[in-house]
Amino acid sequence: MNAFHPEIVAAYLYIIGKYGYPPPVENGLIHLEELASLGFRSIELEGIREEHLTRVYEMRHQLKEKANILNLKIPVFCIVLPGLSSADNKERERNLALFEKGCELAVDLGAVSVLDNAPIPPWQFPDGIPVTRHYDDEILRNASLLPGLNWGGYWKDLASAYREACEIAAKYDLTYHLHPCHGALVATTDSYLRFHDAVGMDNLRFNLDTANQFFLKDNLSLSLLRLAGHIDYIHISDNRGQRVEHLVPGDGAIDWPGFFEMLDRIGYRGLFGIDVGGDESDVQDYEKAYSRSAIWLEENWFNK
Repeated sequence: MNAFHPEIVAAYLYIIGKYGYPPPVENGLIHLEELASLGFRSIELEGIREEHLTRVYEMRHQLKEKANILNLKIPVFCIVLPGLSSADNKERERNLALFEKGCELAVDLGAVSVLDNAPIPPWQFPDGIPVTRHYDDEILRNASLLPGLNWGGYWKDLASAYREACEIAAKYDLTYHLHPCHGALVATTDSYLRFHDAVGMDNLRFNLDTANQFFLKDNLSLSLLRLAGHIDYIHISDNRGQRVEHLVPGDGAIDWPGFFEMLDRIGYRGLFGIDVGGDESDVQDYEKAYSRSAIWLEENWFNK
């Protein structure tokens, strides 16, 4: 099988979609073999909250050794820590310590960037923050805000926490990407730029997600123009504009010619992550979906 361009990354959603969220860490070496067998030369890996992150950390040397054998690069490591945006100072500090562990792990894997879902509002849930990839209306139905929450004070503390996270990432020579998702505080171009100004760190980046941005009516061409200099990793998938979903490019309603034209215009030279699938998407055959997407991306961008 021919290998795909090394700047095409198989996102961790492939593993999540096939094996659950979070997926079993003990099968990590098998997951690497599976992605390499499809022709990918670059992949994401992920640590989801404390327990999953710690188990990946413990396997990091085995994962790196296996990746080397398979000629796989891991340019992006995702550190999923919703507690970073907690209104509780001790919880933020605890998650910052976990974030540093994630950065150490990322460097050991050979990554140049770390990525997390963008901060969520300081919701309180009856049983703690749900383990989920999107915070839709159904999930938020049982959420509430702290009585007496001072938004100005919270925003200042939030920016300070993410500034510290950026400083930690910079210590490891990593950029820090925020992934927009439904229900997050930083889900659009406007909200990211405002948050970037509040944090004030050059290594903070926006992980533009074509499907999520399209669903949120965030015009992709305008977003690319405004985010030039803030993006070097794009999650690619399609969407029909009615709900959160991550489809094979071409199966939705995104204007891809206009998208690639604007990428050319801003001189984009970053990575692309194939981010197709998830419970919200009608994707049955992940091998076929990811192969189709990578071939499509090569034809429309790398071999044009």
